[in-house]
Amino acid sequence: MSRFKNQNALAKFAGLTWRQHQSSKFSAEDIPLTRSGNYYLRYYLIEAANSVRLREPEYAAFYRKKFTEARHHHHKRALVLTARKLVRMVFTLLSEGQIYRQRRLG
Repeated sequence: MSRFKNQNALAKFAGLTWRQHQSSKFSAEDIPLTRSGNYYLRYYLIEAANSVRLREPEYAAFYRKKFTEARHHHHKRALVLTARKLVRMVFTLLSEGQIYRQRRLG
């Protein structure tokens, strides 16, 4: 983890970022993911995000929120944004040497 200065750098390395497509005041809504980065890391982070959203209520709620906010490609966009949330957690845990503990609600 010391290779990356923050979670954004790790997400960019994995290719979990979108291309910028804008001209003057126009900003495109339907933009693809960057195809740069580590293909296998991107694939496994997205697969992990899908598994986590099925088992963790916090991630399921985040996925549902992003699913309803997306205008195009609802599932794919929400899943990649959930993977970005997972990257933030993984980066923090690994850089601080902590173990994941599920939060108890209620």
